[in-house]
Amino acid sequence: MKAAMEILYDGTGERPSVRTVAARAGIGASTLRYYFPTQRALMDAVLTAVYDESLPDERIRDTSAPARQRLIDSLWSILDPVASVTEARAVWEGVFSSFIGPTASDESRAGYLVLEREALHRVEAWLAILEAEGTLKPGDNSARARFLLTVVDGLSIERALAASGERIEGERATLAFAVDAVLAEAPRA
Repeated sequence: MKAAMEILYDGTGERPSVRTVAARAGIGASTLRYYFPTQRALMDAVLTAVYDESLPDERIRDTSAPARQRLIDSLWSILDPVASVTEARAVWEGVFSSFIGPTASDESRAGYLVLEREALHRVEAWLAILEAEGTLKPGDNSARARFLLTVVDGLSIERALAASGERIEGERATLAFAVDAVLAEAPRA
């Protein structure tokens, strides 16, 4: 995994294929294929590791802060890396061209689905922590996570389309509104 992530991060544009990862790790390709039988399995594992590294979940576990604030802060950490309008536009242009645009490959679309799945699992895990603490009523954490991620996605698109950078407080208020809706949700019968 370390070798694959080094290849991904070295900026040469080289894909972490089984052959290049095995060479960088100093092992045979057949040994690597034992753990990652397909290129897709390797890429899924690399993308999952990248996601785990870029979105830590320590904040949600910090019980010294109120659960509401921990959830807001955790969701905000998804938006935080693209703070400026320029960065947000660049990210969305990259997302579009890599995963959605006419030149996007089926493999890159599959990569996006891995990232999407990891985001959903991460937010579901955050909600499960709050549920276990008794802060969140038992319910469908998958639906709650999809709702919260839809709000985060909308905020990131809004940020990319913004005419000015004066929107952070409005974004925080919107995120707080979404978190309040989830935390106040009545259990379904």
